[in-house]
Amino acid sequence: MTTPPRHFGRSLKPFHYPRAWMVLWILAIAIVVAGELLPGKDLPSLSMSDKSEHFIAYALLSATAVQLFARRLSWAFVCLLLVLMGIALEFLQGAMGLGRSMDRYDALANTIGVLIGLATAFTPLRDLLLWVDRRLSSRN
Repeated sequence: MTTPPRHFGRSLKPFHYPRAWMVLWILAIAIVVAGELLPGKDLPSLSMSDKSEHFIAYALLSATAVQLFARRLSWAFVCLLLVLMGIALEFLQGAMGLGRSMDRYDALANTIGVLIGLATAFTPLRDLLLWVDRRLSSRN
């Protein structure tokens, strides 16, 4: 087995493909931002409630941060940024006048989602992406 390349950033776990995982995570963040700022008529209608969508999106973003970063301080910082991002996006929805409105309960659903995603750090699943990364690199 080869040793993983030196990863960028002290906080990242020792991935073989750190840039790829970071790009995918940043892309997921961009999709959430776009989804929250697009006019409501431009979004597909899903069978779940708006609050569930917010909760799931932010839970996945923060759970992915747990997968990417090794340090607890990094988890806390990223989760704080995700909560602030959710609040800021709610303000922007109200200010943009594109048929969307600010909803404090959406921000609350975002925050609860972030906390649930962060809670995955205390489960055996916290290194699932590292395991996938190692499996992918062993095939190459």
